[in-house]
Amino acid sequence: MTPIPVLDSFPTSAWASPVSPLHSRTAPEKTLLHRILRDNRLSVVFQPVLDMHGRKYMGYEALIRGPKDSPLHSPAALFEAARQANLRRELEHACRAAAIREFGRLRAQQLAPDCKLFINLSASMLGDPVLMHDDMLQSMAAQGLGPDQIVIEITENQKVTDFSVFREVLARYRRLGYSFAIDDLGEGFSNLRMWSEIRPEYVKIDRHFISGIANDVLKFRLVRAMVEIAEACHATLIAEGIEEESEFATIRDLGIRCGQGYLICRPQPQPAPEPRSEIVALLDAGHITVFPQGAGSSQCITVAPLLKRVVPVAPDLDNDTVFARFEAEPELHALPVVESGRPVGMINRHTLIERFARLYQRELYGKRPCALFMDSHPLIVDCDTPINEVSALLGSAQRHQLYDGLILTEAGRYAGVADTQDLMVQISEMQMRSARYANPLTQLPGNVPVNEHMDRLLENNAAFVACYVDIDHFKPYNDAYGYRRGDEIIQLLGSILTDVCDERIDFVGHIGGDDFVLLMQSADWQVRCQRLLERFAEETLRHIDADDLQCGGLSGEDRRGKPTFHPLPSLSIGSIVVEPNQYSSHNEIAACMAEAKRQAKKQSGNTLFIERRKPVRAVTAV
Repeated sequence: MTPIPVLDSFPTSAWASPVSPLHSRTAPEKTLLHRILRDNRLSVVFQPVLDMHGRKYMGYEALIRGPKDSPLHSPAALFEAARQANLRRELEHACRAAAIREFGRLRAQQLAPDCKLFINLSASMLGDPVLMHDDMLQSMAAQGLGPDQIVIEITENQKVTDFSVFREVLARYRRLGYSFAIDDLGEGFSNLRMWSEIRPEYVKIDRHFISGIANDVLKFRLVRAMVEIAEACHATLIAEGIEEESEFATIRDLGIRCGQGYLICRPQPQPAPEPRSEIVALLDAGHITVFPQGAGSSQCITVAPLLKRVVPVAPDLDNDTVFARFEAEPELHALPVVESGRPVGMINRHTLIERFARLYQRELYGKRPCALFMDSHPLIVDCDTPINEVSALLGSAQRHQLYDGLILTEAGRYAGVADTQDLMVQISEMQMRSARYANPLTQLPGNVPVNEHMDRLLENNAAFVACYVDIDHFKPYNDAYGYRRGDEIIQLLGSILTDVCDERIDFVGHIGGDDFVLLMQSADWQVRCQRLLERFAEETLRHIDADDLQCGGLSGEDRRGKPTFHPLPSLSIGSIVVEPNQYSSHNEIAACMAEAKRQAKKQSGNTLFIERRKPVRAVTAV
């Protein structure tokens, strides 16, 4: 085998010292560490990295353990003892040697020849020439391994201070064939910078963002943003900490290439060469998972972007000076009063001018402190306060407070002001955006998410059933009982729809008024629709007065004022069975659903109509 070139030594000034908790270690533990290193008593377990697209294990992460019967069994205890004994470098060398030795043995026995070894390495150790010195490289060669099969995971226990030196180090490794991974993406801002600076081949998403992602809108959107960044820089994402099937399905359908976690395989000394049949079944599942829905983002938008830097006044400043300030700055509606960095009041422009307009008031109060005329109970909120919370605060505010605006603080100290008018504009824009994504009455997904999910089903050639759900005779009910009770009927239907559907694979959308859409992948969808009709018929009875129940309908007038009789509210479901490659867009499906609903409404009572005819597509003449 051709000798592998030896790396030159690199400067270590590019790295800051590691920050570790100062736990004192006893002398016996230091002695134990020496014996562990001397006798090669480190053990290695491997956790597979699943290639979801290739349906195979593409690599294995080596995880180091101390002897099982010792206090240094856990990696944390092991490395803390090494730090205390000033043996960190020796321990990392031993870890790398053990990982390469055991992986070579495992690979020779049963693993695919092209699978990769992921080894963890602190940033400062990359500058250590001994790590990949001739002895180490030759030991790799002895196991039949080359640098192109090694992925170095850079752990973030040390902060890189000079990226120019760091990039030079990585370039020399890459020229030999090594590739790199960033561990725990999202754990801190610094590893986001690390991503942009070193452009790793692999990026591991911290398990915090994976845990519960199937039901957490914010986590889902953050991870989806990571997917877009990875696509832009051609990096392969690895989702860590997958423990639930719902997390697995969400990661799979987001298009993330690789996954790792206890659901896939726990760390083992000798893991299987191929994924378990249960994991393959999850990969082959024909269902497209329903992504978490909700307006969500309104909870994250704060009042901070509305901040305006206005120089405040002190409470002992005289009123004449404040008046002069208002004259010099006509755009100011009010001036914040701040003492020792903390807001204590607000002076209204018109209030001060009106007082000075009275006879002798300016002569009496011009040289007095402005605190005499300030509102000592202004609206004060922190810059991190979500706008929806500020909106609720405005609902109980007094009129003059609305005119004055808000004082914004950072950690309790004055930061600036915000105009109420700007805030109301922002709230209105948020409401309009939110209405496109979530119906405000039921909080179910609106038109945009409905179309997005339908497009996902079409793009993945999934078989599903699209249902248009509509309440019959709803307007007469709304006219007779009032909009509040009408809203209750709509909310009731939304609740029943959510209950009868499988939230993992059946999508429930509210497209407006009393109209709902179901995109169902459940095999027993007809049974679920029948249950929906039965529950609606039963539970709406509680929302109808006894006299109308006895009559079997509602008495009212038509548009010409003539007496008329309307049946009680019922439900119509128009459904179409969508086979793969049958429709080309959500617009086609929407049109067919609308026609199916019209057919359902031609029948009286609670009705399910199933359109079984194939759609006829127009042929364009050439």
